[in-house]
Amino acid sequence: MAYEEYSAPPAANAQISLQPIAAPSILGLYGFAGATFMVAANMAHWFGNGTSPLYLFPFAAMFGGLAQFLAGMWAFKARDGIATAMHGMWGAFWMAYGILQLMISFGRIQAPTGAWPEIGYWFIVLAAITWVGAAAAGAENKGLVTLLTLLAAGSTVAAAGHMLGSDGLMVLAGYLFILSAIAAWYTASALMLSEAFGHEVWSVGKSRHVKEMPPISIGAGEPGVIKGQA
Repeated sequence: MAYEEYSAPPAANAQISLQPIAAPSILGLYGFAGATFMVAANMAHWFGNGTSPLYLFPFAAMFGGLAQFLAGMWAFKARDGIATAMHGMWGAFWMAYGILQLMISFGRIQAPTGAWPEIGYWFIVLAAITWVGAAAAGAENKGLVTLLTLLAAGSTVAAAGHMLGSDGLMVLAGYLFILSAIAAWYTASALMLSEAFGHEVWSVGKSRHVKEMPPISIGAGEPGVIKGQA
């Protein structure tokens, strides 16, 4: 039996085109910071009356909801798993919260004056996921750890406040959310300044565990994120 000699086909030339993008968390964190500050200030009794839900709805749903959710989807492209999870989850929450406030404003549902266990369970879910996000953020930077830890703590207290109908706990949760909004504003600003000036201006305490990407030659007109958002 005769055997034919096999020869592999010549290797094809492959061309890889990179399309780096701006850090999605700049948009996501600003959206989160704005919506969280507004709603948390209302929770802390800094302002508010019976018509407040109608005014909170568009800001929460669009600024913290749609803008942040889009940032989470763009974080897929930046290959940032933490940002994808946190922005995607919290963006979806803010859209749902905005819809809830709209329904309350138009009398479709009646917000209880005491315990509200249904919303308490919302915050149980948010807290469980955000605590894990805070742990994972330890591999990136301290600014994100601070933000997510305050956010997870606020969600935990808010869950207890809604389950027990405790106004004191809700005020405490409001203050924790305000602190998380300030941390989000700082982290987003640090990312934006770093991208604008090409070097770190405000420190976010980068972790020494952050993996360095191998050197890649970026074509003209293609600045921005290759992987992650640092």
